[in-house]
Amino acid sequence: MKTKKLVTCAVAMAMATVGVISCGLDMPKETQSSFETMTVKKSDIELPYKFSARMKGQNDVTITPQVSGQLMKICVAEGQRVSKGTTLFIIDQRNAQLELEAAQANLQAALAQENSAKLEYESNKNLFEKKIVSSYMLSNSENQYKQAQAAVAQARAAANRAKVNLGFCTITAPVTGIIGGIPVRPGDQVSPMTELTMLSGNTTMFAEFSVTEAVVEAMVKEGVKASDVKKYIANLPEATFVMKNGTEYPHKGRVVSLTGIVNDATGSLTAKVSFPNPDGHLYSGIQGTIVMPFGEKGVIVIPQFAVVRLQDKSQVYKVKADSTATAVEVTTEDTGNGKDFIVTSGLNEGDQIVTNGANNVTEGQKVLFPAEVKSEK
Repeated sequence: MKTKKLVTCAVAMAMATVGVISCGLDMPKETQSSFETMTVKKSDIELPYKFSARMKGQNDVTITPQVSGQLMKICVAEGQRVSKGTTLFIIDQRNAQLELEAAQANLQAALAQENSAKLEYESNKNLFEKKIVSSYMLSNSENQYKQAQAAVAQARAAANRAKVNLGFCTITAPVTGIIGGIPVRPGDQVSPMTELTMLSGNTTMFAEFSVTEAVVEAMVKEGVKASDVKKYIANLPEATFVMKNGTEYPHKGRVVSLTGIVNDATGSLTAKVSFPNPDGHLYSGIQGTIVMPFGEKGVIVIPQFAVVRLQDKSQVYKVKADSTATAVEVTTEDTGNGKDFIVTSGLNEGDQIVTNGANNVTEGQKVLFPAEVKSEK
């Protein structure tokens, strides 16, 4: 009975299979994955080189007093824009005024002494011509007159010095610019060692940044000699200053200097870009990024999505003659546009690589099929 049941089940299963086939139902088939490819070519590209920079006024001046004394008055406020000659600080003038008055009195006394010595000399000169006095008396009176003249010169210099010192008690702006922080207060004792404020002459601003040795080596490759640096700088493209919040400063700048000495610690040169600041929007100390476009000629550029990252390595899938993919390690440089890489090694012009779908390719997988090969040709 058991044997009969097994045979009956087997027959039923066979009939069911036949029934499925007769109903025209399709069995699952192997599907072919589709990948996009490209032929590698060399082309020219413009790259945005970026450098961290710090702004500095063209005429940043540290304001310090040239005389010691008590600070009586602060005539400006932090962040105030001032013109050249504007009074900034006033130091106690009383001692300087007294010194000036004393020096002027000494000058008057020296002038009187000079006048007396002159009269004595001229009198002895007349008497000597009449042979009434000796040559000794004449020479002695002449020497006294010269001494009196020297005393007048000294007294006049002292009076002028006292006048200058009195003028130093009123500190004025040496350039037009913006007042920085003021760390002192009225009543403080100040001296030539005291920093009163920083005045930033900001009609023109300099963005200072470091140029890496790689850029210097590029200059050498281009055959730029030391005598040609000025000409090279003049031909550099305009620069853009981007602030930390991403705001782009509306006025373009030009490179104006490049130091000729490489910093031992950083291996870089210092460069300056000059920016006009007609509206006073730039201040000393502002940090941001200098962006300068430089052209690269005859380089291999591929989409970023064609590159597969494996730990610290980068690879692309190269299509072989039999339409299968093989992984090739490459070295790349970022173009800065967020879309492409420059391939510096690993690929040659004319190579065919997988682009879209590269992350799904496995070694030896067929990525091109007859219709696609035909369309590629």
